[in-house]
Amino acid sequence: MEVVNAIGRRKAAVARVYVSEGTGKITINNRDLANYFPSSILQFVVKQPLAKLNVAEQYDIKINLVGGGFKGQSEAARLGIARALVKINPEDKVTLRSEGFITRDPRSVERKKPGRPKARRRFQFSKR
Repeated sequence: MEVVNAIGRRKAAVARVYVSEGTGKITINNRDLANYFPSSILQFVVKQPLAKLNVAEQYDIKINLVGGGFKGQSEAARLGIARALVKINPEDKVTLRSEGFITRDPRSVERKKPGRPKARRRFQFSKR
């Protein structure tokens, strides 16, 4: 099997994922998964598609992550991994879709509007 690549996005984060046959090693920006995401919850999020399909020990995954915070980055990586697994085996798409790993989450920060301190917040009204 050659290297399969896919892209995942979430908020401002972009993950370029490269999946090849291997022993289950996940590398993010040339660092180990546990080193890049010290939080076990974020590590769990990244590994969710692999755990669902029971293929965690079959593939080596290399991820380039750019932009966003750690939550957005972990979910972008999850989407990229799920898309790469679907490229490898299209029958897995139904299983991953039922868990919501294939759906791109479109929610992102709303832009700041002129004349307001934030996107929707208004300055305090003073009658006098």
